[in-house]
Amino acid sequence: MDYTAPPGPAFLFDLDGTLIDSVYQHVIAWRSALSGMGVDLSVWRIHRRIGMSGGLFVTALLRETGLSLTQQQIDDLQQAHAAAYLDQIDTVRPLPGAIELLRELTQRQVPWAIATSGYAKTARRALGMLKLPDDTPMVTRDLVRRAKPDPDLFLAGAALLGVDPRHAMVVGDSVWDLLAARRAGALGIGLQSGGYGRDELERSGAFRVYADPADMLSRLDELGVRLGE
Repeated sequence: MDYTAPPGPAFLFDLDGTLIDSVYQHVIAWRSALSGMGVDLSVWRIHRRIGMSGGLFVTALLRETGLSLTQQQIDDLQQAHAAAYLDQIDTVRPLPGAIELLRELTQRQVPWAIATSGYAKTARRALGMLKLPDDTPMVTRDLVRRAKPDPDLFLAGAALLGVDPRHAMVVGDSVWDLLAARRAGALGIGLQSGGYGRDELERSGAFRVYADPADMLSRLDELGVRLGE
């Protein structure tokens, strides 16, 4: 029986904590937004939810605190978070090796896209930081029905690249990225640059874990990208 090998690897990258060092700015932005509504929530509890969509974050918050918010208050909370994050955006930097990793994949004609739970208003600011053109393949929360841990973002990213999600590798820093990757049928690669430990990432389905994009770049051969060819 003839066997046709699948195409070479394709990569779907999360953004915050994976390509840019922005997780703690998001944490502080959420804390500021919550404080503005009189809600005092520990920073560690907020951090554990980063990577979810804002809507799911608020749902989890309501469950943990027993608060009851109107839809208008929920919308206001998400807008306050976005504003507080943008106030800090000048402190956000690419993670070590992120620019070089994306450049290497591009030069080797390895398809890749960014798929983020962030809305375009904030997420697209990262393109300049990463020295990427405006037409970089990117799927944001605005473009899908549900965000992580649902698989919609990664399914849309694979469709944007014209690849089967089963032949893609999702690169993310949180358990929410890896859960969404599993539901999309893609392999998950964990990065520790968002604050999650190796054990947590592996338990959520990561088949490889690296410290940051620079570490992943140095080990691309493990992922089927042959640097010597």
